[in-house]
Amino acid sequence: MSIWLTILGIAFLLFLSAFLSGSETAITAASRARLHAKAREGNKRAKIVEKLIEDKERLIGTLLLGNNLVNILASVLATSVLITIFGDSGIIYATLIMTLLVVIFAEVLPKTWAIKQPNEFALGVGPLIRPLVIILAPITIAVQFLVSAMLRLFGIEGNGKLSYLTGHKEIRDTVDLLHSEGEVVKLDKDMLGGILDLKQLDVFDIMVHRTRIVSLDVKESSKQLVEQVLQSPYTRMPLYDGEPDNIIGVVHAKDVLRALIKAEGDIEKIDIKKLATKPWFIPDTTQLQTQLSAFLKGKSHFALVVDEYGEVQGLITLEDILEEIVGDISDEHDEIIDGISKQANDSYTIDGSLPIRDINRALDWNLPENEATTIAGLVIHEAKTIPDEGQQFTFYNFRFKILKKSSNRVIKIAVSPIKN
Repeated sequence: MSIWLTILGIAFLLFLSAFLSGSETAITAASRARLHAKAREGNKRAKIVEKLIEDKERLIGTLLLGNNLVNILASVLATSVLITIFGDSGIIYATLIMTLLVVIFAEVLPKTWAIKQPNEFALGVGPLIRPLVIILAPITIAVQFLVSAMLRLFGIEGNGKLSYLTGHKEIRDTVDLLHSEGEVVKLDKDMLGGILDLKQLDVFDIMVHRTRIVSLDVKESSKQLVEQVLQSPYTRMPLYDGEPDNIIGVVHAKDVLRALIKAEGDIEKIDIKKLATKPWFIPDTTQLQTQLSAFLKGKSHFALVVDEYGEVQGLITLEDILEEIVGDISDEHDEIIDGISKQANDSYTIDGSLPIRDINRALDWNLPENEATTIAGLVIHEAKTIPDEGQQFTFYNFRFKILKKSSNRVIKIAVSPIKN
């Protein structure tokens, strides 16, 4: 009779081990976002699990302590039973049988179940785990103190808090993983990435480079200026005097149309210079999120980007920033000029002035964005020289061939991924 009671005790201890193993896996794998949402809805179990996760170190310590205690006790009981039956050789049988039982029923089975339904499992076991954490608190605190002291001997410190960049990297890596598994579509992935990037990018990173700015020369006739405004796909255009860098104002197409109506169609009566508004100059180091806030607060959605010497580097609009989040915004008047064309040999002809960020988004590539802003800048950076037409380079698993060059500017590049 005593042997059967001992066997029932071993089965109960294995059940407890399975419960603790599954609880550890479920609570650590549960989605904190979903638990937080349920807690805000008033779910008491979710609130309990949230509090347990807040002190994850103590929680894991409690579960590991409890799990090891029951496993050791179960092994001791099993050894005593098998020694009674088989003598000294019972130690070997006990080792083999308990290893098999613990691995299958106390580890693999409960952890597989927990990982398949972590949120539901965590909500179910949370109320049962909480009193165990309280009961074993003195022991786990002592163990934590001992472990922390030993880690400090090796120069390891831990504060448990994520920095801004680390936290955002965790989110980005999670989104990338879900995208690779097909649970997040590319558009949503890019939108989330754009939002995360707002605090890490400056206006220089996404501005329209000065070589691509369409502007007006105040010295041209009123007729020429009005025609350029009406034919342009852009609503706002910089107005310069003499040199393109000498911008004296910004012309809005609506103001020109109003002036046309007021002049009863007589273009010669229109003075474009008087219609121009004062230009807004911003430093190229302005943070993207800061500029977004400035655009939303101000009445202007158009700014000129200047360097530390006051020279115009490009321009940025509210639409440019929004496109970093939602992707390209086009209407019936936009010209579809993306600067990328696919060739028959699976290579791409790309304008050298295109930003690397836009190329990565359009083609789902992973070219580095921290070395240069444009694709031409990246080639020059890696080549460590200004390349000539026809030159080819290979880096980052891509082959780059210079197709067109003007002075020191790389105009067009053929880019082809290298298939492994």
